Amino acid sequence: MCDRRVVIKNADMREDMQQEAVDCAKQALEKFDIEKDIAGFIKKEFDKKYNPTWHCMVGRNFGYNVTHETSHFIYFYLGKVAFLLFKGS
Repeated sequence: MCDRRVVIKNADMREDMQQEAVDCAKQALEKFDIEKDIAGFIKKEFDKKYNPTWHCMVGRNFGYNVTHETSHFIYFYLGKVAFLLFKGS
């Protein structure tokens, strides 16, 4: 599953954090099959590393409109799966 193409659609996040988000998503896809579990894993990892409160959505088809802390937002695809990760106050 790790050979999926990465496409970052929108980001307001340092490049090292972007890479961490992609790596964490790859790890989650290897561990879990259910999107809710994938999102939960990524959220918990970012809460641990970058302090709460992170929010994560994972799926193949969704729209979004969120308010996020500056420099704490990324929306990307791994293959056909979309990931939205952001920190809210």
